[in-house]
Amino acid sequence: MKGLSKKNLFRLIFVCTLLILAGAVFADNTGDFTDFSRIAPFEPKSLWLMKQAKAIIETYHVDSESKDISEEDLVYGALKGMVTAWGDPYTRFVDPESLRDEEIDMRGEYGGLGIYIGQRDGMIVVISPIEDTPADRAGIKPQDQIVKIEEEMVIGWDMHDVVKKLRGRPGTSVTVWMRREGEDELLRFDIVRENIILESVRYEMLPEHIGYVRISQFKQQTAQDVGSAVSELTEDKAQALILDLRNNGGGLLNSAVDIASHFLDGGLVVGMKGRVSRANDELYAEPGQLTGLPMVVLINEGSASASEIVAGALKDRKRALLVGEKSFGKGSVQTLFSLPDGSGVYVTIARYHTPSGTLIDHVGLEPDVKEEGEITKEHNKDKQLLKAIEEVKKLLP
Repeated sequence: MKGLSKKNLFRLIFVCTLLILAGAVFADNTGDFTDFSRIAPFEPKSLWLMKQAKAIIETYHVDSESKDISEEDLVYGALKGMVTAWGDPYTRFVDPESLRDEEIDMRGEYGGLGIYIGQRDGMIVVISPIEDTPADRAGIKPQDQIVKIEEEMVIGWDMHDVVKKLRGRPGTSVTVWMRREGEDELLRFDIVRENIILESVRYEMLPEHIGYVRISQFKQQTAQDVGSAVSELTEDKAQALILDLRNNGGGLLNSAVDIASHFLDGGLVVGMKGRVSRANDELYAEPGQLTGLPMVVLINEGSASASEIVAGALKDRKRALLVGEKSFGKGSVQTLFSLPDGSGVYVTIARYHTPSGTLIDHVGLEPDVKEEGEITKEHNKDKQLLKAIEEVKKLLP
């Protein structure tokens, strides 16, 4: 056995011995796995395949002597692969460190580009850039596909591994390569990361007493901020309202229900349908403070999840007219199931449906009035906003 170290020679002998013994056990079917089968996640033969693969890599891999891979890392890798095999990008395993990192999102502050992403057909797709962030200023658009980060191809990567690659210390730069529909070549973006502080609500009074409220994401504080905006606009004698949900990638479900409550006089906001009883639910609005003012909601291909819940509820309940472009179509419910070691599994347990029963997932919402265009800070050049103003004026008494 030239070329094998003494350590690897012993490993090889051990592997061969195990293979012979296992072959004998499985061949005559005399192995008693009754007790083990009650707690094992897979059939003994499947576990044996994993054992063989691990032993072979440890014996023959060129770097096996210099690389010390912990059992924890191997188990987490196996768990991630098992969950990925379900084929749902939103059902995912998260190790303890990554789960702690995700708490950053709930605080609403992190070092990165300011971008919501999703996964479709194996591709990482931009849902929307967050307004006035590095991604937004660089010109990244909804539906752009992330192909490369620096020199690494990320096609087929787990979505949250891509997020980790995009984030980093403020002031550091990252190069992102995008594929955009209509462009023959990949687009290169050299972007400097910033400390992203998410302010979710902006509002102002437009000419002719039309109130304008823009929501960029749904966080814990967002519903309260919308309430303050609505109160101030009504005190300033707003005669109509435009709610702008364009490029809003979503957020917290309870925030979406609370925001819809501002504009509805009670009633159903969203229903959820799943396999188990706990996943089947209906969420209702509280009576709101702005239930009669003429209203238009702006949506586009970057409006997803919680945005679609609010827009769908206001449309189905005949409370508002939708203007813009078809929404993204992310309408599923994820619940985090915690595991004993601090890791967890996010599982898609249900799909949303609007009050009329329309499913959102992989479909999206169609606007009542279609208008193409892009968000601009200059209102007089924002075709979709101008269309919304035109439509809301028609609703005035």
